[in-house]
Formats: sequence, C-alpha cells, structure tokens
Amino acid sequence: MDPVTLSRWQFATTTIYHFFFIPLTLGLAWFVVIMQTMFYKTGDETYHKMTKFWGKLFLINFAMGVVTGIVQEFQFGMNWSEYSRYVGDIFGAPLAIEALLAFFLESTFLGVWLFGEGKLSKRIHLASIWLVAIGTSLSALFILLANGFMQHPVGYVINEANHRLELDSFLALVTNIKGWLYFWHTLSAGFATAAIFILGISAWHLVRKQAESVFKKSFSLAAIIGVAAIISVVLAGDTQGKLLRFDQPMKLAALEAIWDYEQPASFSLITIGDLSGKKEVWSLRLPYLMSFLECNNFKCGLQGVNNIQEQYQRDYGEGDYIPFMVLTYWSFRLMVASGLAMLAVTFYGLFLVWKKWPAKWTKWLKWIPLTIFLPWLANATGWITTESGRQPWMVQGLLKVQDSVSPNLTPGMVWFSLIGFIIVYSGLMIADGYLLLKFARSDPDTSNSDTTDHSQSFYGSGY
Repeated sequence: MDPVTLSRWQFATTTIYHFFFIPLTLGLAWFVVIMQTMFYKTGDETYHKMTKFWGKLFLINFAMGVVTGIVQEFQFGMNWSEYSRYVGDIFGAPLAIEALLAFFLESTFLGVWLFGEGKLSKRIHLASIWLVAIGTSLSALFILLANGFMQHPVGYVINEANHRLELDSFLALVTNIKGWLYFWHTLSAGFATAAIFILGISAWHLVRKQAESVFKKSFSLAAIIGVAAIISVVLAGDTQGKLLRFDQPMKLAALEAIWDYEQPASFSLITIGDLSGKKEVWSLRLPYLMSFLECNNFKCGLQGVNNIQEQYQRDYGEGDYIPFMVLTYWSFRLMVASGLAMLAVTFYGLFLVWKKWPAKWTKWLKWIPLTIFLPWLANATGWITTESGRQPWMVQGLLKVQDSVSPNLTPGMVWFSLIGFIIVYSGLMIADGYLLLKFARSDPDTSNSDTTDHSQSFYGSGY
C-alpha cells in the first residue's frame, strides 16, 4: 500500500484506540462530581464509597487516555506535514488552547483531588473534582472545534502566495456550529457511555448481593442520567443530520444510499451494493421518510451521490468525490442499532428503579454486564461514519487527503510505526481492561474500609 493509505490506516487505528478511553473519561468525571457533591451535601457515607469506587476507575481510564492522546498530535507532523503546513495557522489555535488551558486544568486539579483528601477543606476538595470535569469537557470542546473546522471550514482566508490558509476570525472558529454540535453529541455520548458502564458493573455486584446500598444508588443514578443522555445523543445526531444537507451533502447521500436526485426522498432500510460500493444491486426503502427526517416535511428533494459527483467535478476538477459507501452506510447503521440497544438497557434500569426493584424483573440483571461493549461500538462506528463520509477531503472543499501526507514518507516507514503502535496500544488496552476489571470487581465495603476514619479527619479540617 502507498504512504497515503497506510497513514490513513495508522491515524484511524490510533484514533480508535485513543477514543476507547475518551467517552468514558468524559462521562465518568461528571458522575464522580455528582457523587461527591451528594456526599458533601448529605454526609451520607454511601456517596463517599461511591465516589472512591468510581473515582478509581475514572483515574485508570484517564491515565490511559492521556498516554494514547499524546501520539495523536505528533502524527500531524510525522505523517501529515502538508496538512499541518496548509492549515496549521488555524488548526493549531484550538489545539494550543486545549493543551495550555484545558489539559493543564484537568491534570493539575486531578492531582489536587487525588492527594488532597484529608488535607484540604471539603469545599476545596470538591471544587477540585469539579474543575477536573470542567477541564475534561473543555479539552473535548477545543479538539472538536478543530475537527469541526475540517468538516465545515470558517474564519479563514487563503494566502495565495504561500498556498496556505490563515486565520481571519477567531470568533468564527470558536463559534463554528459544526464543532458545537459535535461537542453536544460527544459529551452526551460520554454520559451515555459512563451510564452503561456503571449499570453493567453495578448489576454484576447486585446479582452477587455485594454492597447493595452503594450499587443500587449507582445503578439508579446511571439509569436516570443514561436515558436522558441517550435521548440527547439522538437529538444531537438528528440536528447534525439536518445540517449535512447544506454543508456535506455527499456524506448524507452516502450514508443513506441515495444514488440520484429524489423528490420526495425515500429512507433505506437496507441497501446492497456491488463490489465497487457505488452501484445498487437491491434495496428495501420506505418512501417519503427521508424527506421528513431531513426537512420535516414529505416533499423536499435530496441530491444523490451521482448528482453531487458531477457538481464537484465542475467545482473542484476531475476526481472521485464519492466516499467508500459500504463503510459509511453500514457504520452508520451499526451506530444507530447500538444506540437503540443502549436506550433499551437504560429504560430497563429506569423501570427497575421506578418499580422499586420488583423480584420478577431483577432476574434480568445478570445480562446487563454483557451490554457494556455497546457504547464503544456506537462511539467507534459513529466516528467512522463522520470521518469516512467526508472523503476524499481532509478539509472539506479545500484540501484532499492525498495532498496532505508528508512528501518524504515511504511505505516501510509507515508500516514500521503502524505495527509498533498496534503492539503498544494493544498492550495498553489489555492493561486498561485488566485494571478496570480488577477494581470493578472489588467490594467497596471492604476495599474502602478506612473511609469512615479518613472522611472524619477530612471533614474535621474545616472550611
């Protein structure tokens, strides 16, 4: 394979590995904030045990996310130097803010929170975990604003002399609707990921009747927040989908297998294409539905990939502007299916809480731990849909992927680093899974047996 294809595989692989940790970190941070805040307000020792139990799992996942995230930025210089040269004046701004503000905020106060219990006042210790969660969310925001620019470039001018983009409006960059929609979607997905994670582990303990007071409260909190978070994900996704008609119509046509202009547009329940991925063999479609989903009426028309291909060739020159539709189409459907399954799990959890744990329904708890993988499937396929759907563009309408790669790369170089990353990252993921499993199976009533005395000295430190 050529350096462009290999570099795409490398960035995709390292990103998927990295994003294994990010959604859980985003959501779990806020769950720990809620638990510790409840402990602060009520003095209920159960909330203290919950904070320490879930806080350990948060710390493990946070550390792994940091390690895998550092590599991402280096790849812009190693594999994608032409991209960095072309767009660095703009792309570098949110990345610099993320590193200098958000990352240092979360990492600094994580240390304060981790080592400050019993040494700081309860207000300051509580404030430290709030700042960690805020910093984690801000970190995600600035990364997603950078990605939002790649999907929907704003706030730039083209320097024709140097053939590069330059920042024209920082305000336009940080108010980019695409970035904020991604942030809404990703943050909601983080809450949903943490909710399913907590539901699964809590159910495992409840089946074994371990620390029931801790895990019933954890389960209840996760069920309530999980339902709200998944509904929020759906609303964010629907809003993003409606925006695609205007700024990324090719992505919309690809993920719904719309080949030619349709008015009204039908919704694809299932479409089978040929080996090229660009021609339909058979499909089952619902008439009018896609027009309603996209335009809130049953009459509007939508462009197909063939129409948009002709338009792009007129606008940007000869080339293939149709993404690999098989990947885009099916990854989107896997994401939706995973999300619906997660919604069913959280509704089941909410039903148990609402009905006060009826015995005839709690027997299904033993299956909940098996659903922990669902958020990761949804997160991975969601980003595959997002990124594969805008191919061949690195920056929508401005820079193609093939023009972004470092000119001096050889296949051997990228093969070496790709294999190395896979080996190292696989080891990190195994280590993360082992540590999460080890501490997730521990009993808060025994592993935190010193919490009562410790909390008394902590609260005795005053304000």
